[in-house]
Amino acid sequence: MGGDQVSLGNNTNPVMIGKQQRRWAIAMLVLGGTVLALASAALAEWKEKVLYSFQSGTDGATPAGGVVFDQRGNLYGATLDGGSSSCPSPQQCGTVYQLAPPAQKGGAWAETVLYVFKGHDQNDGASPEGGLVIDNAGNLYGTTGYGGSGPCILLGTAVGCGTVFELSPPAKQGDPWKETVLYNFQGGKDGYVPFGDLVFDRFGNLYGGTLYGGGLGYDHCNKFYGYCGTIFKLMPPKTKGGKWNEKVLYAFKGGKSGKQFGDGANPNGGLVLDSKGAVYGTTFYGGNEIGQCNGGDGGTGCGTVFQLSPPIGKADPWTEKQIHVFQDSHDGSHPATGLTFDAQGRLYGTTFSGGTVFRLTPIGSHWTETILHAFNSCENGCDPEGRVIFDGSGILYGTTYSAQSFSGTVFRLKPPAGKGGTWTLGVLYGFMGPPDGAQPAAGLIFNETGNLYSTTTQGGASSNCSFHGCGTVFEISP
Repeated sequence: MGGDQVSLGNNTNPVMIGKQQRRWAIAMLVLGGTVLALASAALAEWKEKVLYSFQSGTDGATPAGGVVFDQRGNLYGATLDGGSSSCPSPQQCGTVYQLAPPAQKGGAWAETVLYVFKGHDQNDGASPEGGLVIDNAGNLYGTTGYGGSGPCILLGTAVGCGTVFELSPPAKQGDPWKETVLYNFQGGKDGYVPFGDLVFDRFGNLYGGTLYGGGLGYDHCNKFYGYCGTIFKLMPPKTKGGKWNEKVLYAFKGGKSGKQFGDGANPNGGLVLDSKGAVYGTTFYGGNEIGQCNGGDGGTGCGTVFQLSPPIGKADPWTEKQIHVFQDSHDGSHPATGLTFDAQGRLYGTTFSGGTVFRLTPIGSHWTETILHAFNSCENGCDPEGRVIFDGSGILYGTTYSAQSFSGTVFRLKPPAGKGGTWTLGVLYGFMGPPDGAQPAAGLIFNETGNLYSTTTQGGASSNCSFHGCGTVFEISP
């Protein structure tokens, strides 16, 4: 991983590195065939509606992240696959789509593919690896895991190192949206494979994470891609039409197999910022615990929650602090998504392995972890992979990728009535698999009436993605 090219060599496993990295440990845990399709939805408390089933081909497939609303009630998102097969990336080129609500109650939502990525050969991004964020002007921002003009090589093919893009609405209705590549990652000491949702600060800067790159910890993380990932900041130009500038705020080091302590590795994006400008997030690997989460081609360590504090002086670096290291059997491992703040400054998140919903409470300079719920049996869901959100009553909502009798669930956690009580789990909906959705892996959002919206990575009415479907956008309502 040096010089002017970032190469992954020619002896890597294309199946392993060709999969969307959010699915690190679950390639063999997808649909349980027709058994899941026969499960009863009797436990569901809310009603679900598939708003759109992706078709692959010129349409999208495999939604990447969740959805966002604009001011008119349109939904927007990105797909990892579909659109075009001309990109040399592990997946197809991917798309950005819009779903417009029906003009009349009970009508169908209308999907429009706003943009199809073109890939490295045309200096464009390829294969979005997260959801979108939207600004007040209706511009959309996101990341592609591959593509761009960067020098990364995969299996002997130039695929690019990934991009950050902007998609701007047309001045005249009916005209095409305009895509702009804001930054091309370069691999090596820079990032490689940007992943997860971006986040704005109040100055208009964008923050995100890359799974790989950073120039540190090559032997401690995924040996195929190299290095342990970065947290980056993208600063807008001072004049309209100028260049966005990128800065690597922190490069993770990972930790050696068998060592008790180590740095985080492979951040998930989905960052959150506090009022002082500190950045918080999770890493899927790293942190290390002897005898737990120890080694393998993907990485080592059970994962971490980290804090990045801004520099005191202009020349000072950002300072990283591990505020929690997961311990597998004790509190789960491998957080696969970002975090959520509550009004008291506490952080909430999930672990994919072990299936926990956790809370971190700041006490002085330390943080104390509380497990709010553990999906021990998978009967009511397991493998939570999306960010949790709150409603106005302090109730938590999230999704699980799998379940004993379903193809994933939407769940609710009600806080205890009194201090020291237990949080109460409710399964709002269990996905049934095609033609219903399957395997949700993104966070939820509310509309103004309290309905929830998100995506499933599989399922839907199309048969163009073999038996498991091409994915859906769904709504659930009380």
